[in-house]
Amino acid sequence: MQFEYSDKVIALRAQVEAFINEHIYPNDELYHQQVAANRWATPAIIEELKVKARAAGLWNFFLPVSFGEYSGGLTNLEYAPLAELMGQIGWASEVFNCSAPDTGNMEVLAKYGTPAQQEQWLVPLLNGEIRSAFAMTEPDVASSDATNIETTIRRDGDDYVINGRKFYISGACRESCKIMIVMGKTDPDNVNRHLQQSQVLVPIDTPGVTVVRPMKVFGYDDAPEGHAEITFENVRVPVENIILGEGRGFEVAQGRLGPGRIHHCMRSIGAAERALKLLCERANSRVVFGRPMSKQQSVREDVARAAIGIEQCRLLTLKAADMMDKAGNKGARQLIAMIKIAAPNMALQVIDRAIQVHGAAGLGQDTFLAEMFAWQRVLRLADGPDEVHMMQLGRDIMASYETL
Repeated sequence: MQFEYSDKVIALRAQVEAFINEHIYPNDELYHQQVAANRWATPAIIEELKVKARAAGLWNFFLPVSFGEYSGGLTNLEYAPLAELMGQIGWASEVFNCSAPDTGNMEVLAKYGTPAQQEQWLVPLLNGEIRSAFAMTEPDVASSDATNIETTIRRDGDDYVINGRKFYISGACRESCKIMIVMGKTDPDNVNRHLQQSQVLVPIDTPGVTVVRPMKVFGYDDAPEGHAEITFENVRVPVENIILGEGRGFEVAQGRLGPGRIHHCMRSIGAAERALKLLCERANSRVVFGRPMSKQQSVREDVARAAIGIEQCRLLTLKAADMMDKAGNKGARQLIAMIKIAAPNMALQVIDRAIQVHGAAGLGQDTFLAEMFAWQRVLRLADGPDEVHMMQLGRDIMASYETL
């Protein structure tokens, strides 16, 4: 693969960077003030900047396929450096309509949705008019093995009846969240455990759906997004809300998770890059034991290790993205697993070094470091924990060395 960005990507990257510097960084304090004033409402500054971003053509970059008038027109490889920039500030992705879990849900609907499902839910999502959630994880079973999921989706005439309990459902606390994709079992007795599951569209205001509470992450409620605990009690939706068909939940999940995993990694690199910048600025501006901190050998070693880790993960991300474009998600699964393990761990190490150099200031709300550290720690669990990716990666690598 070619590591140089194309002229098209260089131009887009410059546009996105300029937009972030002009509109997003200067409004970061305002954003947090608006979140504090109304925890679960979309801050007004986001809605204002979404209009500007869309007018500038900086919209839906993530969408790899055309859908009517909507298309980011970018490959995974082209999208990577743009997502990296967005990762430098937590709420930037939403301004460009490129934030999870909506991106994954939009890809599912674009790839697998019926025309009616697309008209009702995909178009408003692509327009940035509503938000969505993906409800898979459950508190009572080990959801890293999704065959354990116990939520039931039972056919009753022209409806499905859903019963179960989910938690850490990102985005479901938000007032603008209107639709969820819910994973559960339509055929719990199927001998093939991977054909027991289905995915179904559930409007969040459907009777029987209760958002119980926002779950915290290291003390953060992550407003306005939130991570909800939700109960489903005899929730009825039309059979037309099934995605792709009964028993195809794992098929849909695999189509969704590959891009979602690498998008997180792209943003992790951006977060680490910003942390390194803050580390260097702090080290250059502070004097300890009679000389600038930047002249301390341990600090220089931290900077060197951080720069090495960021560049390694950036190149692996680009290679994985390139392979996805050429061979599809399945063909790139080993590289996706590698970067999904490597990037959040690298970002955690870089942010931790930056916190250490900042001292007590690195623990508080005056930098993004503490909050971003918490989020990167989440990514070692989100879309599959490290251990699952390593187990599957190790299995695949070992299999390639088996002799007949």
